[in-house]
Amino acid sequence: MTDTQTTPAAPEAAPARFDTLPLDAKLLRAVADSGYATMTPIQAKAIPIVLDGRDVMGAAQTGTGKTAAFSIPLLQRMLKHENASASPARHPVRALVLAPTRELADQVANNIKAYAKHTNLRVTVVFGGIDMKPQTLVLKGGVEVLIATPGRLLDHIEAKNCVLNQVEYVVLDEADRMLDIGFLPDLQRILSYLPKQRQTLLFSATFSPEIKRLAQSYLQDPLLVEVARPNATATNVEQLFYSVTDDDKRAVVTQILRQRAITQAIVFVNSKLGAARLARSFERDGLRTSALHGDKSQDERLKSLEAFKRGEVDLLVATDVAARGLDIADLPAVFNFDVPFNAEDYVHRIGRTGRAGASGVAVTLVTKSDARLIADLEKLTKRTIELEAFELEDARRARPERAPRREWEDRTDRAESGSSRAESAPAPRSSYRAPARDAFFDKPYEANASAELPAWDKGAAGNAVAAPRGVSSNIKPKRKVAALFGAKVPASSLES
Repeated sequence: MTDTQTTPAAPEAAPARFDTLPLDAKLLRAVADSGYATMTPIQAKAIPIVLDGRDVMGAAQTGTGKTAAFSIPLLQRMLKHENASASPARHPVRALVLAPTRELADQVANNIKAYAKHTNLRVTVVFGGIDMKPQTLVLKGGVEVLIATPGRLLDHIEAKNCVLNQVEYVVLDEADRMLDIGFLPDLQRILSYLPKQRQTLLFSATFSPEIKRLAQSYLQDPLLVEVARPNATATNVEQLFYSVTDDDKRAVVTQILRQRAITQAIVFVNSKLGAARLARSFERDGLRTSALHGDKSQDERLKSLEAFKRGEVDLLVATDVAARGLDIADLPAVFNFDVPFNAEDYVHRIGRTGRAGASGVAVTLVTKSDARLIADLEKLTKRTIELEAFELEDARRARPERAPRREWEDRTDRAESGSSRAESAPAPRSSYRAPARDAFFDKPYEANASAELPAWDKGAAGNAVAAPRGVSSNIKPKRKVAALFGAKVPASSLES
């Protein structure tokens, strides 16, 4: 293991067009079908290095085409294994791409399938939240490129649905998240099933010094490819920070949407429960809203995302499951309803807008309790954040209306000749007065002697049957019950 090397800042004769690369005609045709002609900076730097078989750590801003930067050269290198055989044994897993979220794994798989559509290389994706049986059938049929989330991949490994002993290429997409303490145990287990000799690629928009040091233990003589200052935010995204209160946040979002004529936006929050509640609140405001968070089933999450991409949803209220890698074309705005707990997540959140050279706006709502999080963000991005005050058009609409005070809360006890202070000060809550009593309803029950008795209390001649003293006339005399025990009952009682 040697120290990480850095590519020169200005590589010599970096190719600007895909057709200048030593790529197979099948791949060039697929790239052209995808609408790509020229390469982005990260693609121009990384693709030749990957083609040479070197390990790479690629750092670039979000929305700059990192998926194509690693998938196209890997497909080129795997074409030597291409075959049309129907035998699963002829299609072992050659390349493994690991992604932290289900949505990102699905998106990466769609991109790679598009690049490999003119080849005989098989591509599939596995992730949790859905039935394993369809995934098992595809895996046992043989695939060359497997895109997966760590948890579901381990499920398939333990079920012996896939064998990874012929993997030649490993990619960690959003590598900083994959090397995070939450994913690291699963990642180490997966890598233990892979051959020691392999090409490993790490790509992300953010790399902390700790992550870089950790990554070196998984790479062999890697090249660090950076096309922008580390952890830098996209330059074509307008970043606004407004100082607000918690009660005003929703009104600020709706006012900005109206003033800037924004048709679609993602609103990021820090909790799953907060996402669900906020989505319902925006629905009540008349906005077509959907929530995207980890408590939803995978089918619900994919449906929400697809509806948003089709323009059927105005606001997508999401947790950080939507912050990484998701490519939504022409998304005009992103709102940080909550300042993210991890500063790195801010870079990924605002990277959902302003993609592929387009412009966008990112609005962050900051409260007094967010001072430490803003300081962490300044340290990461190496820029000073200036908070602006936001002027609401109608302050009364900014806050939910308070319930009217109860009458007893506003009453005052005034002395008959009390001072002005006693006359103006509201009475304490302990001075609650019971409502006036109503003499009619407080009066005890009195039987109406003139009221007609029920039929069962009348004798044979229609007269009332005498009841024992102290017993209501509506209760039958005890002598009627004696018939249950074989006693003789007077005829008059039977007739009644």
